[in-house]
Amino acid sequence: MMSGRYLLDTNIIIALFATEAAVIQQLREASEVFIPSVAVGELYYGVYKSRHINENLERITEFVARNVVLGCDAQTARSYGALKEGLRRKGRPLPENDVWIAALAKQHGLVLVSRDGHFAEVTDVEVEVW
Repeated sequence: MMSGRYLLDTNIIIALFATEAAVIQQLREASEVFIPSVAVGELYYGVYKSRHINENLERITEFVARNVVLGCDAQTARSYGALKEGLRRKGRPLPENDVWIAALAKQHGLVLVSRDGHFAEVTDVEVEVW
């Protein structure tokens, strides 16, 4: 089922920056695209580790200005807690940031787009690989 409403994981945003044709094509067909604030934080972390900080800062700033960034709130935190406990019970923990990203997708009823296979462990979030 394609809702056309997507939340992009950090690895998909990086693929977009690398102008991967498949990702660009999928985005053209999407009705709505959202960026998790957590992914923006991961992107900025990458910027500050890079050799071209100013150039990369500009790129991220422009990207953020052109997209809808979803932040975490109390409802996201509730989803986060439920998802994290479900994963703990299954013995399948995910990296913290990925649990927050999945919680945002769940909260807003969005399809999470990622290349991280571990998102398959999150049963109440639809995940697509681009």
